[in-house]
Amino acid sequence: MTADPVLFLSFGGPENADEIMPFLESVTRGRGIPKERLAGVAEHYHHMGGKSPINEITRRQADGLRAKLAGRAVYLGQRHSAPSIESALRKMLADGVKSALGFCTAAYRCEASLERYVAAVDEARGKIGAAAPNVEFVGPWFDHPKFIAAISARIKALGASADAPWVFTAHSIPCAMAKESNYVEELRETAGLVAKACGRSDWSLAFTSRSGRPTDAWLEPDISKVIRARAARGVRALTLIPIGFIADHVEVLYDLDIEAKAAADAVGMTLQRAATVGDHRLFIEMMADVVEKGPADSDLGRSSSSTVFRDGRIGRKVGLDSKTCYCFPEGPDAPCLKPKQALR
Repeated sequence: MTADPVLFLSFGGPENADEIMPFLESVTRGRGIPKERLAGVAEHYHHMGGKSPINEITRRQADGLRAKLAGRAVYLGQRHSAPSIESALRKMLADGVKSALGFCTAAYRCEASLERYVAAVDEARGKIGAAAPNVEFVGPWFDHPKFIAAISARIKALGASADAPWVFTAHSIPCAMAKESNYVEELRETAGLVAKACGRSDWSLAFTSRSGRPTDAWLEPDISKVIRARAARGVRALTLIPIGFIADHVEVLYDLDIEAKAAADAVGMTLQRAATVGDHRLFIEMMADVVEKGPADSDLGRSSSSTVFRDGRIGRKVGLDSKTCYCFPEGPDAPCLKPKQALR
């Protein structure tokens, strides 16, 4: 029996200056973000030449997966730029495809990543109608050995100073969202496995790209705070490892290479940054392994509320009433410990 085609799901990004504002409006639709805030973010893209490299990298990833799967069809669908998820599903329908396997390019699952991809697929299928291809999803792969190996290879290729502490980075999300998923646990698992594979023990996790209202609790510490705190303790160099993204988003190219570098320059610190896994051979092999394994059960494939770790552990959502705080676990006034109505 022929294996189902793959629906390769990515975030998307602008490829020229004219696409920047439509892209940002798509990303923030329904969130009430003021136009002036979007204009400020648009300047990040203009600062980098008026485009993002994400689509080009995504196409190389999809092409690599297609080649590795030896002819198995791979359709690319993106949430916020062309080709859209709906157009990918319509092409599948025209090709006679009845069902497909969804692979999301979000390594760590939360409502803002996995569930929004699933919702985008469901919405697109609804627009097409009853004939739309059915889509099941792969399981989590944040701790897959080849993903760990690909990140490790990028670090080794950097040739960073052995004395520079490691800081893994990822996109911050609201604390309330983090407490209803295993986002932080999955990030920490990846970081720990990479550090172990490379023989390191001095690592930490920091976050970037915080948005939303200043009064809302989001995952901390921000990378700029980490840089200033380390510098105050006499640290003169850091190695940044962006594991939160599998390709160069603006949150890597601007938030790390420009903003974090400026924070480091201000305190006399040297930063080195490892590359994202991108289309590294080991990452392509990992995707093929995950696809060939087939779909996860429905709950695991479509929800971030539970995770099966590779060592057999099962992590389940903590919930808003948890006494755990991901931001400041030792602080008496930690934002995660505020009444849950304040976190909504």
